[in-house]
Amino acid sequence: MGDTLLTAGGTRAVAGRGPAPLVAITSIILSMTLLAVGNGLLFAYVPVRLGASGFAPTWAGLILTGLSAGGLVGCLLTGQLVRRVGHARAFMTYSALIILANTLITAGIDPVLWIASRALYGFAINSLFIVAQSWLNDAVGNAIRGRVMAAFYICYVVGLGLGSLALAFIDIDTPAAPIVAVAFAALSIIPVGLTSLRPPPPPESASLAIGRAWRISPVGIAGMLAVGGLSMMVAGFAPIHATASGFGKDQVSVLMVAMQFGTILFQLPLGWLSDRTDRRYVLVGTSLLVALAGLAASQTAGVPFLWIVVVFVIWSGATETIYSISSAHANDRAGQADLVPLSSAMLFTWSFSGFIVPGVATALTALYGTEAFMHVAIVIAVAFSGFVAWRIAKAPPAAEQSGNFAPMSAQAPLPAELAFPQDDGAGQPGR
Repeated sequence: MGDTLLTAGGTRAVAGRGPAPLVAITSIILSMTLLAVGNGLLFAYVPVRLGASGFAPTWAGLILTGLSAGGLVGCLLTGQLVRRVGHARAFMTYSALIILANTLITAGIDPVLWIASRALYGFAINSLFIVAQSWLNDAVGNAIRGRVMAAFYICYVVGLGLGSLALAFIDIDTPAAPIVAVAFAALSIIPVGLTSLRPPPPPESASLAIGRAWRISPVGIAGMLAVGGLSMMVAGFAPIHATASGFGKDQVSVLMVAMQFGTILFQLPLGWLSDRTDRRYVLVGTSLLVALAGLAASQTAGVPFLWIVVVFVIWSGATETIYSISSAHANDRAGQADLVPLSSAMLFTWSFSGFIVPGVATALTALYGTEAFMHVAIVIAVAFSGFVAWRIAKAPPAAEQSGNFAPMSAQAPLPAELAFPQDDGAGQPGR
């Protein structure tokens, strides 16, 4: 890769390549936003359709666990495929796998087949995020990276919300929902297929160093360990619980779209606050808010639906905030040479927790009902809050922090400089 330069606009130019035009960068964001619409629709559709067909909530939990397992595999294997075929071909390959996964949902209501379908989807969507974000990170420079990535996450969250809302207008007794999801997945290929944005050079290596990452930021790694499970449970079990509680598809779709916008609503003010104080104080408060919201959610039997929406908006928003602030806190403490191993370890930790914790919650659901995930979430949030408080007492605040908080979604992997370290011309991993 040639010498790297930053243009006046903040985009990164590689010798002989020129700066990435804004419309080319937008093509990646547009592709992922279109994909998110179909993804949000199926997140709502699957548990509602299973519940309407008389299947126990445990099946929906198993499907969620399968999705998480696929995501973990994607975290481990994506770098190898991209090194072999490059970013553009990998993007097309993973998009095709999502189309295939969505198509399997149309084959009929077969929970075992749906577990396989959602596992394939989890593998492909996790991999797609890594490819898309590493592509964006290569195309832009430090001056605008935060704004570009914030726009990327916000657009994806809005897409998820619109997809969830679309369920209210679809007959779940037909395969219309997965067909619409297939259509949006197919449409998402077009902007990338027509983009003039040159893909980055294939990565030479990937690294995973959990011990090194822990030494850099114990709170950051613990945050990923906590929020991987929390996010998958809150986002994944909310429609399962709502369906089991007797709510119809229209109410489930409203609940899920409200939760997505709650992500933005809470992240912005709490992120602003974390830029102006030790982020760990905000993490303690936010974790306690997650625990209180989980406790409130467990007491919502028989209450008006609007109150349930309010509780889950707070719960989802606070959970997502743990993700983004933990990421910012870890990067505050990382040197340039630490960024790649730290981010890679955080991605793996997040994915591992997102696989294990929903599996535990699913097993408990079979014994205690769908409220079991709420109690698991409360325990995790309280434990993380206690750990961060202990770290505050043990380690003083950092001398300075970068103040570069950006909203992120815990339903998407971390910005993917992580799996793809590249040389910036000075012997250090590029940012």
